[in-house]
Amino acid sequence: MADFSRVLMVVNPISGGKDKSDIIEEVEKQVSERNLELEIYYTSGKGDKEALFSIIEDYDPQRILSVGGDGTIKLIAELLTDDSIPIGIFPAGSANGLAENLNLDGNNAELTRIALGNKFRLIDAILINDELCLHISDIGLNAALIKNYQEGNIRGKLGYLIQSIPTLIKSDFPFQFKIEVDGKEISRKAVLIAVANAKKYGTGSKINPNGRYDDGKFEILIFKEFNIPQILQTFREHVNLDEDFLEIISAVEAKIFSQKNIPFQIDGEYRGDIKEVTARISPVKIKIAVP
Repeated sequence: MADFSRVLMVVNPISGGKDKSDIIEEVEKQVSERNLELEIYYTSGKGDKEALFSIIEDYDPQRILSVGGDGTIKLIAELLTDDSIPIGIFPAGSANGLAENLNLDGNNAELTRIALGNKFRLIDAILINDELCLHISDIGLNAALIKNYQEGNIRGKLGYLIQSIPTLIKSDFPFQFKIEVDGKEISRKAVLIAVANAKKYGTGSKINPNGRYDDGKFEILIFKEFNIPQILQTFREHVNLDEDFLEIISAVEAKIFSQKNIPFQIDGEYRGDIKEVTARISPVKIKIAVP
């Protein structure tokens, strides 16, 4: 028997261009079998945070299920003030970076069992420009790709692929950065700088071999050049990246400055063209249901 009774399922109906009805049916089936209560909220992109805050206050869920991509998980996590409510993840977005890193994969029945199960992992979150980041944030070339993707009409990995060539043609890289960390200041030229807990992007590309979700630190990843052979290396099981391609710095707090405004993204969502990024470990950990 479950040690909880009230489940809230948050569904992003348009994420990844995927139909969510099969997931919803499986959750309803297993919830009914366990005699649990279920409330479903469909995001609309307008007023979701305020609406969910009210539902969480009134309904008092003991488990929250996220059906969407990293943005849906983040929406939920931003409303939780501690790690008392576990989040169950159904990867159903264009990019599912957190699920990819936590090995959350399988059919709907299996994912539902995991989401309603009793095995959890406490993960660190990063506050980036005072916004929660659960996966990877970056400034530079990848953020430019995400910006172009979100302005396009095609979703999923095909949409990213289609936008990759024009992004490379239009981007004025490398960029000049200044980084403040551990009381030191360094200058670097790079195509992008990422701030990450995760080992890899939702595409499966392993960019952060030192990444751990529970060590109280994050990594600053400085990609110094656009090197296709090295990029292809990141998709291998065992990654061996050249120091001329990638420099890694561990930190609990850092500031990154650019000489000019360049694209910036958090967890796969474009956040504008900016010059400054601040990052620090959040005092609140997130509780995720895992296999």
